[in-house]
Amino acid sequence: MGKTSEKEAEPRPTVLLDRDGTFLDDPGYLGDPEKLRFLPGAVEAMRELVEKGFRLIVVTNQSGIGRGYFSEEQALAVNLEMIRKLSELGVRLDGIYYCAHHPEEGCRCRKPGSMMVERAAMDFDLEEGASWVVGDVDKDVHLGLNTGLRPILVETGKTEKGDIPFGVMTVPDLTAAARLIMEEGS
Repeated sequence: MGKTSEKEAEPRPTVLLDRDGTFLDDPGYLGDPEKLRFLPGAVEAMRELVEKGFRLIVVTNQSGIGRGYFSEEQALAVNLEMIRKLSELGVRLDGIYYCAHHPEEGCRCRKPGSMMVERAAMDFDLEEGASWVVGDVDKDVHLGLNTGLRPILVETGKTEKGDIPFGVMTVPDLTAAARLIMEEGS
């Protein structure tokens, strides 16, 4: 499991975001920084969350590494370009955690496994009851449920609803998710 983050102990409400299909366009196994595209409204939604005091952490399965589609260095280049572009647009990410394993490896870091959130909780004091997981597939929802965080399913990516438990919030996009989070956090 890879990570890019700074140590921070101050408890703050946190939004853990899936990457591809949630705030980035998902071209399938994104290993080229030139193909990085933000979904409509996503950057503005992220900026609003930051302005309201939420910490933003990315948690993403990157099995393209384990499958041999791109290298860990290429994945890092995508993440660095994403950080650079977001920074230019006024959005600071507090951390990025990714699973590089092939799905058949059975690791604990691959969503819906909890290791990425456990690592984020060690690096950051996640505020209980005020932290969220937002993603576009059932694995993201189950990550939230498995770790005691509040899940929201956005319908911007593959939107594989799979086994989504009754009562899980589903919204059209990250803009709607951010609004809901800010309303609940008020």
